[in-house]
Amino acid sequence: MPPTRPTPSHEVAARRGHPHFRLRVGFVLIAMVLSVFAGRLVQLQGIDPKAYAEMAAAEGMDEMVLPAQRGAILDRNGEPLAQSADGLMVVADPALVNTDEEGREVDRAPELAKFLSGKLDVDYFTLLQRLRTESRFQYVARGVPAATATKVVDRAEELGFDGLSTWRDPVREYPADDVAANLVGFLGTPLADGTPQPLAGFERTFDELLSGTDGSARYAMAAGNKLPLGDNTVVEAQDGQDLTLTVDRELQWYAQRVVRQTVQQSRGDSGLAVVMDSRTGEVLALADHPTFDANAPLASDEADLGSRAVSDVYEPGSVSKVLTMAGLLDAGKVTPRTRLTVPGSLARQDRTIGDWFPHDTIRLTLAGVLAKSSNIGTVLASDKFEDGQMRRYLAAFGLGSATGAGVRGESAGILPDPSLWTSQTQDRIAFGQSVSVNALQMAAAVNTIANDGVRVDPSLVRGSATTDAGEQVGTDQATTTEVISAEAARKTALMMERVVDPEAGVAPGAQIPGYRVAGKTGTAQRVGEECRCYDGTFTVSFAGFAPADDPRFTVYVVVQNPRNGGGGGSVAGPAFAKIAGYALRRYAVPPTGTPASDLPVEW
Repeated sequence: MPPTRPTPSHEVAARRGHPHFRLRVGFVLIAMVLSVFAGRLVQLQGIDPKAYAEMAAAEGMDEMVLPAQRGAILDRNGEPLAQSADGLMVVADPALVNTDEEGREVDRAPELAKFLSGKLDVDYFTLLQRLRTESRFQYVARGVPAATATKVVDRAEELGFDGLSTWRDPVREYPADDVAANLVGFLGTPLADGTPQPLAGFERTFDELLSGTDGSARYAMAAGNKLPLGDNTVVEAQDGQDLTLTVDRELQWYAQRVVRQTVQQSRGDSGLAVVMDSRTGEVLALADHPTFDANAPLASDEADLGSRAVSDVYEPGSVSKVLTMAGLLDAGKVTPRTRLTVPGSLARQDRTIGDWFPHDTIRLTLAGVLAKSSNIGTVLASDKFEDGQMRRYLAAFGLGSATGAGVRGESAGILPDPSLWTSQTQDRIAFGQSVSVNALQMAAAVNTIANDGVRVDPSLVRGSATTDAGEQVGTDQATTTEVISAEAARKTALMMERVVDPEAGVAPGAQIPGYRVAGKTGTAQRVGEECRCYDGTFTVSFAGFAPADDPRFTVYVVVQNPRNGGGGGSVAGPAFAKIAGYALRRYAVPPTGTPASDLPVEW
């Protein structure tokens, strides 16, 4: 029989088993796999390399913030007003928290959140949400005193909770409590991650300087544990810088107590005191009442959390008369002995001007006008100014311009524009109405007379510092301006001495035993916030310096709305004497031993 031919299926099977066929199939499969890898490589390196690199880096990594230590705020002698103390943050690993001893997943978050919220004063529901996340790192509490944090974590471990740990996290403290709190400010409401933020005062104004730069730590993790040989990176924190103020902590403490006592005894709404070094313009005290404890700011009214000495404006009243007199003396229009006939009332274009005390026509020298605080006599003297001259002097004294001392929210006050300046306006401004000032601004103006006619910018920061707004402030930045001649300043000071004379003046309570004192009272009507009119209340004040013939300190005391019927001489004058006397003793300033001014007040 002829041989039988294989069927077609047998031929295919034979070919499939052939080595060359298998080799071709293998090459095809390898090519297909390589094309997949090539496409993936193109995607990783060419299309979106950064995103995939970040995903790879994040896989198995844990990161946390290493807080910088905040710089201290110090007084002029290096005494702390705000400082950072040892503290800890409490953190949690939710994966470990919610795993039992046998490695099984359990929900222990509610039980732990209840325990921690009671011990660390954190919100239960916020904490519960954090403890149930898939993250391996969650903040529990920030800025916890070290002893408290350690005790809480140890107790949690005793109760069988895992996954809690502590890390360095400095705590902000204010060792002087309410002393200079109106300037220093405070840290408050935590951010979402528990980081405290500056809310007021220099803590906020100089936050960039004080805060430094936080560091970070990244750790490779596996099964909830740090890998010793993994990619572990630590960037150290850069601590913040200290800020040194011109304020004297002890003098500030004393001034605040005197202001508080004065406000309470006079049943006033509020009060303040400014103490300046007459020669340098450095502010040694800026006291407010009411104020607040920087360690518990939320216990006080919001209105008390700043400094009224720079934010509030008011009409200065008769204290402003010393600026009017100084300008007249410098312009050569008058002398301290210039004779003025002062009627009981003075009719001007828009109103009749009177004095605070009733009198018939009296004959006063210019020194007498100041000693008796006569509005009428001051207006008659100011008539001698040339057009625009009085306003130029007041602007040179600093009225209408912010001091730029670095306090957030400072008001510039109000000095009417030349276009709004009329003879009637000048009459009122001459004795301290129709013009508004802040206390630091007015203290610097009076200090110009104490400093031989040279105005020096008031400073609250020693050296130089940059605010978060980019402004450079401090003693190194202070400028000086000659406003009046040294001779005019000395003549004004001699006139101001007569104000505290028990026979000639209206403020004998401002005397300091053993020292010559130059000063001026102020009583001005207040403008009500609602009616925008004089509401029947008053601002009373006293500004002065000592020793009068060699000034060392300028002190300005203001009380708003005293209800005991007192004026600047009886309410603010004694407070001035206490504060200035304390400053003279603290800095061991001896009396000059020279006789006080005896300029005539009548003719």
